[in-house]
Amino acid sequence: MSDDPIISQKGPYQVALEEGRAYLWCACGRSAKQPFCDGSHKGTSLLPFRFIAEGSGTFNLCGCKGTDDKPFCDGTHNML
Repeated sequence: MSDDPIISQKGPYQVALEEGRAYLWCACGRSAKQPFCDGSHKGTSLLPFRFIAEGSGTFNLCGCKGTDDKPFCDGTHNML
């Protein structure tokens, strides 16, 4: 299995997050529960990105796995 992330979607996932709650963002692109981790990274050197939501609301999480602002979309998908 390759250690390169897979583009799961060429655009962000709009998701509702709850302030203070911890989340695991899928960094490998293999999860069936995008944009969150389901353990599909096992067998690679990639690990999910753990973050705590700083606020409640709808946020754009990266789907192309190329963001420099993990886990949030920074528009990198526009250059793919």
